[in-house]
Amino acid sequence: MKKLLSILLVMLMVFTLVGCAKKEEAPAEEEGEGKVFHIYAWNEEFKGFFEKYYTVPEGIEVVWTIVPNEGTQYQDALDLALMNQDSAEADEKVDMFLAEADYILKYTNSPYTQDIKALGVTDFSNTYTYTVEAASDADGVVKGVSFQCCPAGMIYRRSIAEDVLGTSDPDEVQALVSDWTKFDEVAAKCAEKGYYMTSSYAEDYRVFSNNTSSPWVDANNNLQIDPAIQTWMDQAEAYVNNGYTLTSGVWDAQTTEQAAKDGKTFCFFGPAWYYNFCMGPAFGDDAKAAGTDTIGDWALVEGPQAFFWGGTWLLAATGSDNPTMVADVMNAFINNEEVCENLIKNEAQFTNNQKINNKYAEDPDFGNAYLGGQNDTAVFAKGAKNIKFQNQTIYDQGCNESIQTYFVEYLQGNVTKEEALSNFYKALKEKYPAINVPEA
Repeated sequence: MKKLLSILLVMLMVFTLVGCAKKEEAPAEEEGEGKVFHIYAWNEEFKGFFEKYYTVPEGIEVVWTIVPNEGTQYQDALDLALMNQDSAEADEKVDMFLAEADYILKYTNSPYTQDIKALGVTDFSNTYTYTVEAASDADGVVKGVSFQCCPAGMIYRRSIAEDVLGTSDPDEVQALVSDWTKFDEVAAKCAEKGYYMTSSYAEDYRVFSNNTSSPWVDANNNLQIDPAIQTWMDQAEAYVNNGYTLTSGVWDAQTTEQAAKDGKTFCFFGPAWYYNFCMGPAFGDDAKAAGTDTIGDWALVEGPQAFFWGGTWLLAATGSDNPTMVADVMNAFINNEEVCENLIKNEAQFTNNQKINNKYAEDPDFGNAYLGGQNDTAVFAKGAKNIKFQNQTIYDQGCNESIQTYFVEYLQGNVTKEEALSNFYKALKEKYPAINVPEA
């Protein structure tokens, strides 16, 4: 396969030099490459962007395999496909697949992904450093790119801020929630007025988990609960007991409905993608039709701590029979300025292109209608350069999801705190037998 890829790359260079295979929006069809481009993903977000903004070369059929990212269902299906890659028929081979920050290391440090620089993705001058680090293996070999950067912040409701704080101005609100002590003070004021500070016990979980000082699993495979996670558990317990929040999950309907017109929640925490995925009752077309939308009644600030949440990486599958198109897709979503601008203007995304982000961050006429015209790109751009990809392990998805799943059972009064932690340990041991957990 390495010899075949080398031959294909040499052929591509020769054709380019003689002017016979100029590529801009899509690659010319390469002799010997596959007719089916197969992408694995867990939802249709990138599929929508791909179909809107990427021009598929003539003669190529794009096939999507989408498996919901519940538990490890997506990874299980993807793993099976990658393990069968060598024996798969050409049209069944995986060419490119998507991965999240919580488990990307599992794939970048495996033989199932390949060096994208060798395929022709070499310009990372405008990408954010952490997105390249996250897509690299332990030796620094880059295996993929992210089409988005995900600095996050506190999204608060202007009308509630006016009622509780007497101001909705972002600078003034930020000063009032600039650390967790001040945040707690605002939560108490919200409760006095009949509001929730957050709509989920786990709403700000990612702020804490993204600011840990140690990984979930140490070098000896021992599970460890970082002080930042312990602080989140303490806060969640206090907020539930004080009526500052609800015991619904971040993705539950009871939580997202709090963003609607009759919602009583002051703030949510998330990056640019949060608008589309978690605030449908506030922003979606269905909300407009139902009269429940709150477009314009929101604003964005950094909040108590800077953090990032998520991100979607495009990884190059080893054994792909479409290496030229893999590279072209990746280059399009990090370096094609028109594509990146469309993601900002049309999709409320924060792209992985600093030049384009800064252009809109500095534009006095650019603003987000969801946020009453506030330029959220400017807010996100301030913190994006400082994001670090650290303390990550291959077990993060299971650990982050499980601690929330089992701790809420205690918050709901169904088990004791000790039983909740014991159930958490047992679940992790079952999911990841290699991890050493405390006696459950």
